[in-house]
Amino acid sequence: MKVTKYTHSCVRLESADGALILDPGSFSDADELHRAVDGVEAILVTHEHPDHIDVEAVADLLAERSRLRVWGPQPVADAVADRSDALRERVTVVAAGQEFEAGGLAVTTHGGQHALIHPDVAVVPNVAYLVAGSVLHPGDSFTVPTNPVETLLLPLHAPWSRVSEVLDHLVAVRAGTVHAIHDGLLNERGRAVVEGHVQRVAEAYGPRYAPLRVGESAGG
Repeated sequence: MKVTKYTHSCVRLESADGALILDPGSFSDADELHRAVDGVEAILVTHEHPDHIDVEAVADLLAERSRLRVWGPQPVADAVADRSDALRERVTVVAAGQEFEAGGLAVTTHGGQHALIHPDVAVVPNVAYLVAGSVLHPGDSFTVPTNPVETLLLPLHAPWSRVSEVLDHLVAVRAGTVHAIHDGLLNERGRAVVEGHVQRVAEAYGPRYAPLRVGESAGG
C-alpha cells in the first residue's frame, strides 16, 4: 500500500486495487487538496472537526466531481448537507463495527468516540478506519483494533493527548511500520522532541518508525 502524507492528518492511500484519501482538513490549502484527490473517488472522514474535514472545500470537490463519495459519522454528513442539501446522498454515514468498500479498497471501522479533551468539551463521534486490512488511521483517538495492523498512522500531537499516550498507542497497536500524522500544531523543534521519544520506543518494541514530511510517500 502506498501512503502519501499531506498536511496534518490528510493522507492518501493507493494500491493496484484503488485509492482514497482520509481527513482532508482545513490545514491543507486548495492546491494540496486537489493534488490529494486527483484520480480518487472516495474520501473517508474520521470526525467533524475542521482540521479533519474542510467542509466547504469537500462540498466544492463533490460538486466538481460527480463520482466522488464521502464516508463519515453523522455530523459529517449533516455538515456537508448544510452546504448543499443535494450533496447529502453523496455522503454515507458510518459508525464503528462496519465493513464496506471505498475507492476499490476494503475498509473496516473501529472505535467510535473522539478522545477526551476536557470534561467541559463535548465528545464527538470519531471513526477509526483500517484500510485494506493494512493501514490504520485512528483520527482523534487511540483506538486499537483487534485486527492485525501493518501500518499505523500515529497521531503525534494534539490538545487531547500526552506523549505517554502516544507512545502507549504505538506499543499497543504493534504495527510493523509507523508514520506520524496529526502534527500540524508542532514546530520543527517540538516535533524533534516528540519524534525522539517515538523513535526510542519504536526501537525498543519493534515497529519501524518512518516519518513522512508533507508530500512524501512510502510503500507501494
